[in-house]
Amino acid sequence: MSALSFRNVWVEYGDKIVLEKVDLDIEDGAFVSIIGPSGAGKTTFLRLALGQEAPSRGRILLDGEPLAPEPGPDRGVVFQRYSVFPHLNALQNVMFGPECSGARLTGRLSGKAKRQVRDEARALLDRVGLGHNLKTYPAALSGGMQQRLAIAQALITRPRILLLDEPFGALDPGVRLDMHELILELWREHKLTILMVTHDIKEAFKLGSRVVAFDKRRHDPQAPNRYGSTAVYDFPLDEKKRAAIPPEVAKIAGVIPESA
Repeated sequence: MSALSFRNVWVEYGDKIVLEKVDLDIEDGAFVSIIGPSGAGKTTFLRLALGQEAPSRGRILLDGEPLAPEPGPDRGVVFQRYSVFPHLNALQNVMFGPECSGARLTGRLSGKAKRQVRDEARALLDRVGLGHNLKTYPAALSGGMQQRLAIAQALITRPRILLLDEPFGALDPGVRLDMHELILELWREHKLTILMVTHDIKEAFKLGSRVVAFDKRRHDPQAPNRYGSTAVYDFPLDEKKRAAIPPEVAKIAGVIPESA
């Protein structure tokens, strides 16, 4: 069953077309890596899935119903630059979302409800390897630890769909490999549907169960904004295929496969 469906979706800003004729079905439980050159509309596509932006034309469906035109708890998001609150410690950061949604006027839960959220936040922080940093503030955490915190913050609302926008791009190679293992484990444990934008084609094929490449099918040198990007390649992958990078996809991503 499709979790998300994009039906002839366009995004236009005046005379600038960012996306055009996007037709995609995202299955429940898929890990979709999204690649393409800079300016190909990858982050715009994520914003559409989040509900942060509405299409100029076309429809986006969640479980066959129109997607709500605003972010909801069924969708979590992690950005490349650490999206945590610097004035809150790790535990407070993870508790922040549930507290705001559970106590809209004060932003503070109390009693049994607060204890339950605190227990869930502690369990998530322990799961992402931050169980000993509950009272640590983001400024005292490394880049990898801050991304772990952002992931816990996104998962506390128990989203069905997790959106990742270059989540590991700013990390050192060793830390990045650790984060790869963590996100794959969390994907399987929580039965998530993941959409991940990355400029790293090897990362895309390593993590994804499917790779979608965005680019423009048509170009007009005299009017570069006349045509938008769309899904030009769509590769469902199994474990054996994840290491194989098709040359046409490598060209879109601007890299050369190791075998070339």
